[in-house]
Amino acid sequence: MAGFGGERAVVEDFAEFVRVSLPGLLRYGHALTGNPHDAADLVQGVLEKVGSRWQSVLGKGPDPLAYVRRSMANGHVSRWRRFRRENLVAEFPDSAAQPHVDRLEHEPLWQAMRELPPRQRAVVVLRFYEGLSEAEIADSLGVTKGTVKSQNSKAMATLRTKLGGFADGRE
Repeated sequence: MAGFGGERAVVEDFAEFVRVSLPGLLRYGHALTGNPHDAADLVQGVLEKVGSRWQSVLGKGPDPLAYVRRSMANGHVSRWRRFRRENLVAEFPDSAAQPHVDRLEHEPLWQAMRELPPRQRAVVVLRFYEGLSEAEIADSLGVTKGTVKSQNSKAMATLRTKLGGFADGRE
């Protein structure tokens, strides 16, 4: 019976982690994926994997949130790589699908963010949306601090180029 009580504590600990972290993880997922539906799928998939081995995740470091964020970023990059390929179909559908309109669809910053490569977008989101330091981002993504700096620099240069007209009042 002692083992059961320990397992119950681990499950309750994970449930509390999810309760406290879920809103932030969904926001982070939305910023990574570009829409709330893919964000929810990403968060759910990562939490399913993490929950099944929660005790081992706790042993990986003092901040399980950083581990979950890294898993989300890696999962998003992997999914992006898998699905960016063209999907050919034999026939056209009978009726056109009704596109879901995202309220941020036509916002210039959001459009520019969507065009960033996934790793650069993850760095920008963690830095400016989540407010993490370069060291925290490096830990979250499993990269060096130098990689964070270079990815952020490239992303900022791209965003400045794409949004330059808006900053100068030309658009």
